[in-house]
Order: sequence, then C-alpha cells, then structure tokens
Amino acid sequence: MPLRFSRPSHNPDAGPPHPVDEVPRPARLTLLGLQHLAIMYAGAIAVPLLVGGALKLPQHTIGVLVNADLLVSGIITIVQSVGIGRILGVRLPIVAGATFTVVSPMILIAQQFGGGEVGLPAVYGAILVSGVFGLIIARFFATVARFFPPLVSGCVICVIGLSLIGADAGLIAGNDVKSPEYGQISHIALAGLVILLIVLLHRFTRGLINQLAVLLSIVIGTIVAIPMGLVHLSAVGKAGWFGISQPFLFGAPQFHVAAIISMCVVMLVTFTESTADIVAVAEMVDKPLAPGDLARGLAADGLSGVLAGLMNSFPDTAFAENVGLVELTGVRSRWVVSVCGVFLVILGLIPKVGSLVAALPDPVVGGAATVMFAMVTAVGLRILHKVEFEGTQNMLIIAVTLSVALLPSVAPSFYTKFPTDFQMIAGSPITSAVIVVFVLNLLFNHWRVGKETAPS
Repeated sequence: MPLRFSRPSHNPDAGPPHPVDEVPRPARLTLLGLQHLAIMYAGAIAVPLLVGGALKLPQHTIGVLVNADLLVSGIITIVQSVGIGRILGVRLPIVAGATFTVVSPMILIAQQFGGGEVGLPAVYGAILVSGVFGLIIARFFATVARFFPPLVSGCVICVIGLSLIGADAGLIAGNDVKSPEYGQISHIALAGLVILLIVLLHRFTRGLINQLAVLLSIVIGTIVAIPMGLVHLSAVGKAGWFGISQPFLFGAPQFHVAAIISMCVVMLVTFTESTADIVAVAEMVDKPLAPGDLARGLAADGLSGVLAGLMNSFPDTAFAENVGLVELTGVRSRWVVSVCGVFLVILGLIPKVGSLVAALPDPVVGGAATVMFAMVTAVGLRILHKVEFEGTQNMLIIAVTLSVALLPSVAPSFYTKFPTDFQMIAGSPITSAVIVVFVLNLLFNHWRVGKETAPS
C-alpha cells in the first residue's frame, strides 16, 4: 500500500490551533502523560532486561542499562513531540521506546566478541555508527518508503517476534541445559502464572487496568516470587537517588564491519516500524503529513542510535502501544506525550529505579516477554493481511524469507563453519529476513521483465 503525503494547509495565523498543538490544563496534561507512561513502561524495560539476562550481566549493570534506556527514550519522545527546528521530530503524539529488533543482533555481536561486558564495546560501536547512518539517510528513506511495503515490514516483524522466543525461554528455564537448575517446574509455573494473569486481566477488565495488564501481572508475579527466594533487593539499597549513565561505560567503542552492517540493517527495520506508526498517528489525528515531516521523525530514530551508542542504551522506535492509546482515547495533543517524555527522563536519572527493575525475577520477565513477543508476531501477521496474493508470487516470498531467516534461530550452530563476519550477518534472523525479503520484493514486484507486476 503506497504512502500518501500531503502538504500542510493550515495557516497558524488563521483560526484556532490544530488539536495536536493544543495544551490541556496542567492536571489533565499530567494525568494523560502518566497514562502514556504506564502503557509503554513494561515494553520499555523489556529490552535491557532481555539483553542483560542473555549476556549474564550483573544485576547492577542491568540496572544501569535500564536507566540509560529510560533516559534516551524520554529524550527522543520529547524530540518527536516538540521538535527541533526543521531538523528533528515529527511533532505528533509519538512515544519512543527501545525496539525489540535490536535484541537478537546485540546478543549475537556481544557473544562473537567475547561475551558479557567484554563484547559490549563492539555492540555500542556498531549502534553508534548505525545512528549516524540513520541521520544521514532519514530524508532519503522517507522518499523510498514504497520499497518497504506491508510485504516487507510484515515479514520482518513476524521474524522479530518468532526469533525472540529463545530469549524469553532462556529467562524462564535457564540458558544452560546441563545445569541442574535448568527447567525447574516452579520457575515455569511462575512464568505461566504471569501469562495467565495477562490473559485474565485482558478478558475481565476494562479501561486503564486492561491497558496495564502486562505491568500489573509483572508486579503480582514478583510478589509471588518473593517467598520463592527469587527477588534480591540488596542492589536497590546501594543504588543512589540521582545519577546518569556514564558515557562509554564498557570502554571505548569498537568498530567491526560485520557488526556495523548488522546494526545498520536494524536501523532500516526501525525506520520501517516508525514509518507505519507515524503515518497511522497522522491519520488518527487528522493532520497532513509531508515527506519532510516523516524525514524529521525518522531522523529522531537515528539520533536515538547515536545517544544509545554514547550512553549504553538502545535504538528507539515509535511505540505501537501508545499509537493504540491515541486511537482509544482520542487525545490528540502532542504535549501530553511530551509530559510522558519528561517522566521518562526523570526515571532515567534515578538509579534506584533501574536497580529495582533489574531485580525482577527472570521467570516473571520471561513470562511477560513471551506474550509481548507473540504480540509482535501477531502484528506482523496483521500487516501481511494487507498484502495482495492473487496473481503474485508474494506467498513464495514470505515462505523463502521465513525459512532462511529462522534457520539460525532454530539451529544456532547452522553457520558455524562460515567466516565470523558472515555468521554475524546471516546468523541474525532479523538481518537475514530484511535482506532476503527486500531483494525478493524488488525481484518479483519492482523489476519488470516484459510485463507489469502486481503490487505488493
């Protein structure tokens, strides 16, 4: 489905401001901003918890990653909603948060370059370069978004969700199959309780409680885990009340070609996600979206990559949960989202918050992540529903993409005998999915050989 842009026709000097630019009264503004924060918080903290858990980082270090994540998310949310001149920010009610797309590539790169904290300089060097890459190509991407139709974005988002199942399974059962602690029934039952709570809250509640189902289930699951000896709060007491993540905490960034290529592909996926959400929000709030507006929104995603590389954080994308909230509530003011960004920044400057989040039991986080990742896959399937299949080869494109992309996910040693650089690119399900579906879409739907092709 092609993107349609229009030039803004509203004259700011004539008539009342557009509802997007209206500022609600302070009390209402604060409450609505808190609601956006509550909706996105569980998803925002999931990425550092998953990456930290998979790399077996110390609890204190995971807490630092959480704080850095919240801080950068808050900054980018403010930039997206308020804007910086004609350079950055789409000036719509867009909430930015860490993208799940980055989880698998970060884990893979860190493991290739020493594992744990030793491998993180290579990760953050690649993220830093990908952020610069994003800033450079944002305007160009906004003009060629037609090459990333629902066929491409739907396939990639499906692969993101499916490939992350291994990460949440590791949190629930453990990562070492030979360990006597692996697959404890009590841990699996705890994760199952969290999943059950999410289902029940969604089924039998409405309004704000329904929207907070994941967060409330995590809280209840953590309370249940206390008598099981799975909650350790000693690091919370030692953490300070104010602090900021030290730039390049894990050492000077390292730059490796294969890692950089992998993260630049992640940035393209992030742009694809954000484009869909930005266009959706623009339609919801009935505000014309020019190509330059989209370019500024994507440039903010690029900025998030630069900040992530500097501050030990994660690249951001527009959060779909908050897009849904805009549609549900009908609140169109971008200043409500700006308040959410301010709260995120405040939380990111309180180390105790990061330490408390890092203390969440792995099975609890894994149970919640299982549902969230499955939802990511479901979103991909919903996008693929828009694809035209009659008279096209799109079914074949999807089949080949899924088969190639998921091979390294179900068989981690599949590319062991290949060069390390190849493993880092093809071994990431997300990276390989983007490359395969993009090339196949061009081959079947854009390169015309003697006849017109059906749209994707």
